[in-house]
Amino acid sequence: MTGDIPPLMSGTCGCHLNNHMYIFGGCNDNGQTNEIYRVKLTDRQYAWTKIVHRFGSVPSPRDKLSCWVYKGRIIYFGGYGHKLLAEIDSRNRSFIEDDSSEGFVWGWNNEVHIFDPTQSSWAQPQTRGCTPAPRAAQACATLGNRGYICGGRVKETRKNDIHCLDLDTWTWSEIVPVSNVPVGRSWHSLTATSDSTLFLFGGLSMDCKPMSDGWLFDVDTKTWKEVAHQFKNKPRLWHTACQGRDSDVVVFGGSCDYILLVDTGHCNDALVFQMAPYPLFRICEDYIAKNASNCDVLRKQVPLLPPKLCTAVKRRMSFYRPSKKKHSHVL
Repeated sequence: MTGDIPPLMSGTCGCHLNNHMYIFGGCNDNGQTNEIYRVKLTDRQYAWTKIVHRFGSVPSPRDKLSCWVYKGRIIYFGGYGHKLLAEIDSRNRSFIEDDSSEGFVWGWNNEVHIFDPTQSSWAQPQTRGCTPAPRAAQACATLGNRGYICGGRVKETRKNDIHCLDLDTWTWSEIVPVSNVPVGRSWHSLTATSDSTLFLFGGLSMDCKPMSDGWLFDVDTKTWKEVAHQFKNKPRLWHTACQGRDSDVVVFGGSCDYILLVDTGHCNDALVFQMAPYPLFRICEDYIAKNASNCDVLRKQVPLLPPKLCTAVKRRMSFYRPSKKKHSHVL
Protein backbone atom coordinates (compact mmCIF):
# COMPACT_ATOMS: atom_id res chain seq x y z
CA MET A 1 0.00 0.00 0.00
CA THR A 2 1.16 3.54 -0.69
CA GLY A 3 0.31 7.13 0.19
CA ASP A 4 -0.31 8.45 3.70
CA ILE A 5 -0.03 5.04 5.34
CA PRO A 6 -1.58 5.14 8.84
CA PRO A 7 0.63 4.35 11.84
CA LEU A 8 0.34 0.98 13.57
CA MET A 9 -2.80 1.19 15.71
CA SER A 10 -5.28 -0.83 17.73
CA GLY A 11 -8.88 -0.02 18.59
CA THR A 12 -9.47 2.01 15.44
CA CYS A 13 -12.95 2.19 13.88
CA GLY A 14 -13.32 1.12 10.25
CA CYS A 15 -16.18 1.16 7.77
CA HIS A 16 -16.92 0.96 4.03
CA LEU A 17 -18.55 3.81 2.11
CA ASN A 18 -18.65 4.52 -1.65
CA ASN A 19 -15.87 2.05 -2.54
CA HIS A 20 -13.59 3.45 0.17
CA MET A 21 -12.53 2.11 3.53
CA TYR A 22 -12.39 4.76 6.25
CA ILE A 23 -10.61 4.39 9.57
CA PHE A 24 -10.84 6.86 12.43
CA GLY A 25 -9.24 7.03 15.86
CA GLY A 26 -7.32 4.23 17.50
CA CYS A 27 -4.32 3.96 19.80
CA ASN A 28 -0.66 3.95 18.83
CA ASP A 29 2.62 4.30 20.72
CA ASN A 30 1.75 7.91 21.51
CA GLY A 31 -1.76 7.18 22.82
CA GLN A 32 -5.19 7.74 21.33
CA THR A 33 -5.57 9.62 18.04
CA ASN A 34 -8.34 11.52 16.25
CA GLU A 35 -7.01 11.21 12.71
CA ILE A 36 -9.07 9.87 9.82
CA TYR A 37 -7.75 8.05 6.73
CA ARG A 38 -9.31 6.47 3.70
CA VAL A 39 -8.25 4.13 0.89
CA LYS A 40 -10.08 3.33 -2.35
CA LEU A 41 -10.63 -0.40 -2.72
CA THR A 42 -11.65 -0.61 -6.40
CA ASP A 43 -8.82 0.97 -8.40
CA ARG A 44 -6.13 -1.55 -7.35
CA GLN A 45 -3.83 1.32 -6.37
CA TYR A 46 -4.56 1.04 -2.63
CA ALA A 47 -3.19 4.50 -1.89
CA TRP A 48 -4.02 5.88 1.57
CA THR A 49 -5.07 9.50 2.07
CA LYS A 50 -4.98 11.30 5.40
CA ILE A 51 -8.06 13.51 5.42
CA VAL A 52 -7.73 17.10 6.57
CA HIS A 53 -11.10 18.40 7.74
CA ARG A 54 -12.44 21.64 6.25
CA PHE A 55 -15.36 22.43 8.54
CA GLY A 56 -16.49 21.65 12.07
CA SER A 57 -14.66 20.44 15.15
CA VAL A 58 -12.78 17.15 15.15
CA PRO A 59 -13.74 14.76 18.00
CA SER A 60 -11.23 14.36 20.80
CA PRO A 61 -8.71 11.48 20.49
CA ARG A 62 -10.26 8.07 21.24
CA ASP A 63 -10.16 4.35 20.53
CA LYS A 64 -12.54 1.39 20.87
CA LEU A 65 -15.38 3.43 19.36
CA SER A 66 -18.00 2.29 16.82
CA CYS A 67 -19.93 3.76 13.91
CA TRP A 68 -22.94 3.60 11.60
CA VAL A 69 -23.03 4.49 7.88
CA TYR A 70 -26.19 6.30 6.81
CA LYS A 71 -27.07 8.54 3.85
CA GLY A 72 -23.47 8.89 2.73
CA ARG A 73 -22.18 9.93 6.15
CA ILE A 74 -20.30 8.16 8.93
CA ILE A 75 -21.76 8.53 12.42
CA TYR A 76 -19.39 7.73 15.29
CA PHE A 77 -20.38 6.82 18.83
CA GLY A 78 -18.55 6.54 22.15
CA GLY A 79 -15.06 5.29 22.84
CA TYR A 80 -12.26 5.75 25.36
CA GLY A 81 -9.82 8.66 25.13
CA HIS A 82 -8.52 11.89 26.57
CA LYS A 83 -9.62 15.51 26.73
CA LEU A 84 -8.10 18.68 28.11
CA LEU A 85 -9.10 19.30 31.70
CA ALA A 86 -10.61 22.61 30.58
CA GLU A 87 -12.95 20.70 28.22
CA ILE A 88 -14.55 18.70 31.03
CA ASP A 89 -17.84 20.03 32.37
CA SER A 90 -18.90 18.33 35.61
CA ARG A 91 -22.53 19.01 34.68
CA ASN A 92 -22.14 17.16 31.38
CA ARG A 93 -22.82 13.45 31.68
CA SER A 94 -21.33 12.62 28.29
CA PHE A 95 -17.93 11.81 29.80
CA ILE A 96 -16.99 9.53 32.71
CA GLU A 97 -13.49 10.08 34.10
CA ASP A 98 -11.00 7.26 34.51
CA ASP A 99 -7.63 8.94 35.10
CA SER A 100 -5.93 12.32 34.78
CA SER A 101 -2.41 13.64 34.31
CA GLU A 102 -0.72 16.91 33.29
CA GLY A 103 -3.89 18.74 32.32
CA PHE A 104 -5.47 15.77 30.51
CA VAL A 105 -8.36 13.57 31.59
CA TRP A 106 -8.94 10.04 30.28
CA GLY A 107 -12.33 8.37 30.24
CA TRP A 108 -15.36 7.01 28.39
CA ASN A 109 -17.87 9.06 26.39
CA ASN A 110 -21.29 8.69 24.73
CA GLU A 111 -20.82 11.45 22.15
CA VAL A 112 -22.24 11.27 18.63
CA HIS A 113 -20.17 12.82 15.82
CA ILE A 114 -20.94 12.95 12.08
CA PHE A 115 -18.30 12.92 9.35
CA ASP A 116 -19.36 13.95 5.83
CA PRO A 117 -16.75 12.73 3.30
CA THR A 118 -18.07 14.95 0.51
CA GLN A 119 -17.39 18.09 2.55
CA SER A 120 -14.59 16.74 4.75
CA SER A 121 -16.60 18.17 7.61
CA TRP A 122 -17.43 17.24 11.20
CA ALA A 123 -20.67 17.97 13.04
CA GLN A 124 -22.11 17.03 16.43
CA PRO A 125 -25.90 16.67 16.44
CA GLN A 126 -28.04 17.56 19.44
CA THR A 127 -29.48 14.22 20.54
CA ARG A 128 -32.42 13.66 22.85
CA GLY A 129 -34.26 10.82 24.51
CA CYS A 130 -32.83 8.03 26.67
CA THR A 131 -29.10 8.47 26.01
CA PRO A 132 -26.95 5.38 26.72
CA ALA A 133 -24.26 5.67 29.36
CA PRO A 134 -20.71 6.51 28.20
CA ARG A 135 -18.81 3.40 27.14
CA ALA A 136 -16.19 1.85 24.86
CA ALA A 137 -15.71 -1.50 23.10
CA GLN A 138 -19.44 -1.71 22.36
CA ALA A 139 -20.88 -3.20 19.15
CA CYS A 140 -22.91 -1.29 16.55
CA ALA A 141 -25.19 -2.17 13.62
CA THR A 142 -27.58 -0.33 11.30
CA LEU A 143 -31.14 -1.32 10.40
CA GLY A 144 -32.93 1.13 8.11
CA ASN A 145 -32.70 4.59 9.65
CA ARG A 146 -31.77 3.31 13.10
CA GLY A 147 -28.36 2.76 14.60
CA TYR A 148 -28.13 0.12 17.33
CA ILE A 149 -25.53 -0.32 20.05
CA CYS A 150 -25.14 -3.28 22.37
CA GLY A 151 -23.02 -3.74 25.49
CA GLY A 152 -19.59 -2.23 26.00
CA ARG A 153 -17.41 -1.34 28.95
CA VAL A 154 -17.27 1.58 31.40
CA LYS A 155 -14.94 1.37 34.40
CA GLU A 156 -15.14 -2.24 35.64
CA THR A 157 -18.62 -2.91 34.25
CA ARG A 158 -19.44 -4.70 31.00
CA LYS A 159 -22.99 -4.03 29.90
CA ASN A 160 -25.67 -6.09 28.15
CA ASP A 161 -28.12 -3.29 27.35
CA ILE A 162 -29.25 -2.36 23.85
CA HIS A 163 -30.14 1.13 22.56
CA CYS A 164 -31.09 2.56 19.20
CA LEU A 165 -30.65 6.02 17.71
CA ASP A 166 -33.05 7.36 15.08
CA LEU A 167 -30.59 8.73 12.52
CA ASP A 168 -33.15 11.18 11.12
CA THR A 169 -34.44 12.73 14.35
CA TRP A 170 -31.40 11.99 16.56
CA THR A 171 -33.65 10.49 19.24
CA TRP A 172 -32.30 7.75 21.52
CA SER A 173 -34.43 4.86 22.78
CA GLU A 174 -33.52 2.06 25.16
CA ILE A 175 -34.89 -1.33 24.19
CA VAL A 176 -35.93 -3.48 27.15
CA PRO A 177 -35.92 -7.15 26.08
CA VAL A 178 -38.88 -9.34 27.03
CA SER A 179 -36.80 -12.54 27.16
CA ASN A 180 -33.53 -13.84 28.56
CA VAL A 181 -30.58 -11.62 27.65
CA PRO A 182 -26.90 -12.40 26.96
CA VAL A 183 -24.42 -11.65 29.72
CA GLY A 184 -22.65 -8.29 29.74
CA ARG A 185 -19.63 -8.07 27.44
CA SER A 186 -17.20 -5.92 25.50
CA TRP A 187 -15.15 -6.43 22.31
CA HIS A 188 -18.01 -8.39 20.67
CA SER A 189 -19.72 -7.93 17.28
CA LEU A 190 -23.27 -7.07 16.22
CA THR A 191 -24.34 -7.71 12.62
CA ALA A 192 -27.61 -7.05 10.78
CA THR A 193 -28.96 -10.28 9.27
CA SER A 194 -32.37 -9.07 8.03
CA ASP A 195 -34.61 -6.01 8.19
CA SER A 196 -35.44 -6.82 11.82
CA THR A 197 -32.72 -9.06 13.28
CA LEU A 198 -29.22 -8.57 14.69
CA PHE A 199 -26.62 -11.27 15.38
CA LEU A 200 -24.34 -10.92 18.41
CA PHE A 201 -21.19 -13.04 18.68
CA GLY A 202 -18.44 -13.49 21.23
CA GLY A 203 -16.71 -10.84 23.30
CA LEU A 204 -15.19 -10.64 26.78
CA SER A 205 -17.49 -11.36 29.73
CA MET A 206 -17.72 -9.63 33.12
CA ASP A 207 -15.27 -12.17 34.56
CA CYS A 208 -12.83 -11.57 31.66
CA LYS A 209 -13.69 -14.83 29.92
CA PRO A 210 -13.47 -14.97 26.10
CA MET A 211 -16.84 -16.14 24.77
CA SER A 212 -18.12 -18.01 21.73
CA ASP A 213 -21.87 -17.70 22.20
CA GLY A 214 -24.14 -16.40 19.44
CA TRP A 215 -27.46 -14.61 19.92
CA LEU A 216 -30.14 -13.33 17.55
CA PHE A 217 -32.12 -10.23 18.56
CA ASP A 218 -35.47 -9.41 16.98
CA VAL A 219 -36.01 -5.65 17.18
CA ASP A 220 -39.74 -5.99 16.51
CA THR A 221 -40.53 -8.49 19.26
CA LYS A 222 -37.66 -7.34 21.52
CA THR A 223 -36.55 -10.91 22.11
CA TRP A 224 -33.14 -12.54 22.34
CA LYS A 225 -32.64 -16.14 21.18
CA GLU A 226 -29.41 -18.07 21.59
CA VAL A 227 -28.17 -19.58 18.31
CA ALA A 228 -26.71 -23.08 18.09
CA HIS A 229 -23.57 -23.22 15.94
CA GLN A 230 -20.45 -25.32 15.32
CA PHE A 231 -17.90 -22.78 16.59
CA LYS A 232 -18.38 -23.18 20.36
CA ASN A 233 -14.70 -24.10 20.63
CA LYS A 234 -13.62 -20.88 18.90
CA PRO A 235 -14.07 -17.96 21.30
CA ARG A 236 -13.42 -14.53 19.82
CA LEU A 237 -13.01 -11.00 21.09
CA TRP A 238 -12.01 -7.78 19.32
CA HIS A 239 -12.85 -9.45 16.00
CA THR A 240 -14.66 -8.04 12.97
CA ALA A 241 -17.92 -9.26 11.46
CA CYS A 242 -20.03 -8.42 8.43
CA GLN A 243 -22.99 -9.73 6.47
CA GLY A 244 -22.04 -12.10 3.66
CA ARG A 245 -24.00 -13.95 0.98
CA ASP A 246 -27.51 -15.24 1.67
CA SER A 247 -27.65 -13.58 5.11
CA ASP A 248 -24.48 -15.32 6.29
CA VAL A 249 -22.42 -13.58 8.98
CA VAL A 250 -18.65 -13.70 8.42
CA VAL A 251 -16.41 -13.31 11.50
CA PHE A 252 -12.71 -12.71 10.98
CA GLY A 253 -9.64 -12.17 13.12
CA GLY A 254 -9.58 -11.08 16.73
CA SER A 255 -8.18 -12.98 19.67
CA CYS A 256 -9.20 -16.15 21.48
CA ASP A 257 -7.81 -15.08 24.86
CA TYR A 258 -7.80 -12.03 27.13
CA ILE A 259 -5.18 -9.99 25.33
CA LEU A 260 -4.43 -7.70 28.28
CA LEU A 261 -3.17 -10.69 30.29
CA VAL A 262 -2.18 -13.27 27.66
CA ASP A 263 -1.39 -12.13 24.12
CA THR A 264 -0.84 -15.38 22.23
CA GLY A 265 -4.19 -16.07 20.67
CA HIS A 266 -4.50 -13.92 17.56
CA CYS A 267 -6.67 -15.61 14.91
CA ASN A 268 -6.72 -15.47 11.12
CA ASP A 269 -9.51 -17.89 10.24
CA ALA A 270 -12.95 -16.95 8.96
CA LEU A 271 -16.04 -18.27 10.71
CA VAL A 272 -19.21 -18.27 8.62
CA PHE A 273 -22.56 -18.48 10.42
CA GLN A 274 -25.59 -19.59 8.43
CA MET A 275 -28.54 -17.46 9.55
CA ALA A 276 -31.17 -18.59 7.00
CA PRO A 277 -31.87 -21.56 4.69
CA TYR A 278 -29.72 -21.43 1.56
CA PRO A 279 -31.28 -21.21 -1.92
CA LEU A 280 -30.87 -24.28 -4.15
CA PHE A 281 -28.22 -22.55 -6.29
CA ARG A 282 -26.04 -21.91 -3.22
CA ILE A 283 -26.42 -25.53 -2.09
CA CYS A 284 -25.33 -26.83 -5.50
CA GLU A 285 -22.46 -24.37 -5.73
CA ASP A 286 -21.18 -25.36 -2.29
CA TYR A 287 -21.46 -29.06 -3.07
CA ILE A 288 -19.37 -28.70 -6.24
CA ALA A 289 -16.80 -26.50 -4.52
CA LYS A 290 -16.38 -28.87 -1.57
CA ASN A 291 -16.06 -32.03 -3.66
CA ALA A 292 -14.29 -30.95 -6.85
CA SER A 293 -10.79 -31.33 -5.39
CA ASN A 294 -11.46 -34.99 -4.49
CA CYS A 295 -13.41 -35.98 -7.59
CA ASP A 296 -11.57 -36.07 -10.94
CA VAL A 297 -14.78 -36.26 -12.98
CA LEU A 298 -16.32 -33.28 -11.22
CA ARG A 299 -13.12 -31.23 -11.41
CA LYS A 300 -12.80 -31.81 -15.18
CA GLN A 301 -16.39 -30.72 -15.76
CA VAL A 302 -16.10 -27.36 -13.96
CA PRO A 303 -14.39 -25.59 -16.95
CA LEU A 304 -17.32 -26.71 -19.15
CA LEU A 305 -19.78 -24.60 -17.18
CA PRO A 306 -21.03 -21.28 -18.66
CA PRO A 307 -18.36 -18.58 -18.03
CA LYS A 308 -20.24 -16.67 -15.32
CA LEU A 309 -21.15 -19.84 -13.44
CA CYS A 310 -17.63 -21.24 -13.88
CA THR A 311 -16.13 -18.10 -12.32
CA ALA A 312 -18.54 -18.29 -9.36
CA VAL A 313 -17.79 -21.96 -8.71
CA LYS A 314 -14.01 -21.49 -8.97
CA ARG A 315 -14.19 -18.56 -6.55
CA ARG A 316 -16.15 -20.71 -4.14
CA MET A 317 -13.68 -23.59 -4.57
CA SER A 318 -10.86 -21.33 -3.36
CA PHE A 319 -12.51 -21.13 0.06
CA TYR A 320 -12.50 -24.89 0.45
CA ARG A 321 -8.93 -25.60 -0.58
CA PRO A 322 -6.86 -26.86 2.39
CA SER A 323 -4.59 -24.15 3.79
CA LYS A 324 -0.93 -24.76 4.54
CA LYS A 325 -1.07 -22.22 7.34
CA LYS A 326 -1.88 -23.07 10.94
CA HIS A 327 -5.36 -21.56 10.71
CA SER A 328 -7.50 -22.61 7.75
CA HIS A 329 -10.77 -21.21 6.54
CA VAL A 330 -13.71 -22.60 8.47
CA LEU A 331 -17.04 -22.64 6.65
